[in-house]
Amino acid sequence: MGAIRYEQHGNLAYVILNRADALNAFNYEMLRELGDIAESIRINPDIRIVIFTGSGEKSFSVGADLKERKTLTDQQVKRNIYKIGEVFSAIENLPQPTIAMINGYAFGGGTELALACDFRIAAEDIQLGLTETSLAIIPGAGGTQRLPRLIGEAKAMELILTAKRLKAEEALAYGLVTKVTSRETLKEETENFAALMLANGPIALQQAKFAIKHGMNADLNTGLNIERKAYEITIPTEDRVEALQAFSEKRKPVFKGR
Repeated sequence: MGAIRYEQHGNLAYVILNRADALNAFNYEMLRELGDIAESIRINPDIRIVIFTGSGEKSFSVGADLKERKTLTDQQVKRNIYKIGEVFSAIENLPQPTIAMINGYAFGGGTELALACDFRIAAEDIQLGLTETSLAIIPGAGGTQRLPRLIGEAKAMELILTAKRLKAEEALAYGLVTKVTSRETLKEETENFAALMLANGPIALQQAKFAIKHGMNADLNTGLNIERKAYEITIPTEDRVEALQAFSEKRKPVFKGR
């Protein structure tokens, strides 16, 4: 069994961090597998939503594998930092909407993986946080950049500089997670949330995500042009015609991603 387990159920894909004995910590081999899977998802037209989660009951991911880290040269540490940043950026840039289903501890790189996803749904008994400064390092897989863009500079500065560990409800109050639910209903609630998106046009989902992601880093006029171009891609699709036909026939549309 590899360091990553992959499952596909219809148009929904699960990417499961599969090192439960190491609390799903990231070693180099795991990062390589995760990158390969992200690339295969990116080009798979059958996948419309992606859920990332951890195996076992304890951990989503506690971040870098510190046991491995102790054995590495400075050059190898730099290699790992580059790789984790590259892989998380690939996940952030997936065309499909992504959900982090946070089923346990998410510290350091674990929280950074969740931040690279579009949505974060957490079990009520988990803890998470960017705890790197307590180890005399800083978040190195996007945490210093994605967290302030999500919750604002002051709150992000507070959480990163104090290395605070947040309970799920605290993370919800900070705006770090999308939703908190019981552990027993976590998978059901996450799949219910995914189903709300799966009911919509898959090309439209991807183009809306593209417009939001790219428009947020541009001035308003540029963002509006990005939105217009993204809209234009949906116009000649079969799904748009199907949506109009279904509306006139008072039925649910059947989208094919074409």
